[in-house]
Amino acid sequence: MAQEVVDRGKIVTMAGTGINLALGVLYTWSIFKVAIKQSIIEGGVGAFNWDMASLNDPYAVACLVFACAMIIAGKCQDVLGPRVTATIGGIFVGAGFIWISQTTSYMSWIIGFGFLVGIGIAFGYSSATPAALKWYPPTKTGKIAGIVVAGFGLASVYIAPLSKYLMGSWGLQSTMLFFGIAFLIVVSALAMFLSNPPEGYVPEGFVDRRRADRDAAKGESFQDKNLSPTEMMKTKTFWLLWFLYFIGAGSGLMVIGSVAGMAKRSLGESAFIAVAILAVGNAGGRVVAGMLSDKIGRKKTLAGMFILQAACMFIAIPIVGADEPSALLLVLLATLIGFNYGSNLALFPSFAKDFWGIKNFGVNYGILFTAWGFGGLVMSRAAQTIVVKTGSFDASFKSAGIFLIGGTFLTFLLKDEKDIARREIAKVKKAA
Repeated sequence: MAQEVVDRGKIVTMAGTGINLALGVLYTWSIFKVAIKQSIIEGGVGAFNWDMASLNDPYAVACLVFACAMIIAGKCQDVLGPRVTATIGGIFVGAGFIWISQTTSYMSWIIGFGFLVGIGIAFGYSSATPAALKWYPPTKTGKIAGIVVAGFGLASVYIAPLSKYLMGSWGLQSTMLFFGIAFLIVVSALAMFLSNPPEGYVPEGFVDRRRADRDAAKGESFQDKNLSPTEMMKTKTFWLLWFLYFIGAGSGLMVIGSVAGMAKRSLGESAFIAVAILAVGNAGGRVVAGMLSDKIGRKKTLAGMFILQAACMFIAIPIVGADEPSALLLVLLATLIGFNYGSNLALFPSFAKDFWGIKNFGVNYGILFTAWGFGGLVMSRAAQTIVVKTGSFDASFKSAGIFLIGGTFLTFLLKDEKDIARREIAKVKKAA
């Protein structure tokens, strides 16, 4: 029975990772944006006719809708289960891409990519991580969360070159139609492998029972509190985490939404390579940060990632702004930024489970995830506007760097009691 449980947990984890590998198409927006921009410049019958400052709008709206819909999707996952929730996600994503494949209208792309795809990604994404986490003990929370969400970050490794090839052969519209049909089939099929553990299943705990008994006498406990959404939002920790997520996610999404354009001058038609390489860093950051946080704690890991990301933002100014940008330096920079950004997507769901429990994890993390959406909307929209007005990303990089430095100091206000418990169990296992 124990082996069956472990194997089932692996299947759910792989299925969730696979779903995210499809839904991570969001991070390939900069490839689509380059094609839209080229169409605007060339003009002609059937060409896109958008304002240049609006090129990031469908992506920014998708980020916001994705985040806000996570609340409803999380509740759906908690009540109806991951299989139904993921299937709904596949239908919405497929419908969104099929919609935009038939039009060049700005509003239609806002509706199709911004709303339909954004909603679909939320339902698919919200079903993958909670289902996997329920099969494993809390001591593996960071690792499992990192593996599952790594699929989302890694998606651009294959979608970026595939998009470039298909758009060169078929054009943008037919490529969108292909993705719509493919994602509808793939996500809906993988959803069939998702499931929650059987009734009464309790993963191996991480609490040292002797310490728990001793601390219980003092009115302390490291057990899951399983807070409701209302109770969670009344805590100071929630609002602190929300702001930190806004900073960490927004600064990364600002770069991800424009990386192909940034790389155009140095890599030319091969700019998609920067998108694919950034995706490798994005996925790697999720796995490494998740595992590292299980070892040294979420707070220390987050602070380290924030300060590294701040350094990357300031280093980016001379690299991106150079008259002849170095392709090698640009790719390395994109990888580091992607790595640090990806860490957020493993750390914050782990924080949510640690602080507020697994019972209402879907909706609780959905509410916290709105910070990701608002960060992406505000920073990516502001960055595109600044570029149009100044022709440079300098001000955007400086602002993001300053926010990240401030966020580094704010992380030390977090009180991570679960880290203490994890360290205690590590000591007990080592002694045994």
